[in-house]
Amino acid sequence: MKSDIHPEYAPVVFHDLASGESFLTRSTATSSKTVKWTDGNEYPVIDVEISSASHPFYTGKQRIMDSAGRVEKFNKRFAGFGQ
Repeated sequence: MKSDIHPEYAPVVFHDLASGESFLTRSTATSSKTVKWTDGNEYPVIDVEISSASHPFYTGKQRIMDSAGRVEKFNKRFAGFGQ
């Protein structure tokens, strides 16, 4: 295996801008912005717009779309197409 070709895999804090939630994990992503974590150490922080803390699928707040009405509208619109 070649040396010095792999990125550094280090602890990083991901901060969800939508919910304000932060979590510490390991990643190859880096940032010059740092934050002091609850364990007293400083880690690079990466701001993300959405994570599992704010995504509707994971929070259970997703909207149910009316797909039946859309399918009927599509079929009515293109009923005579190709005839």
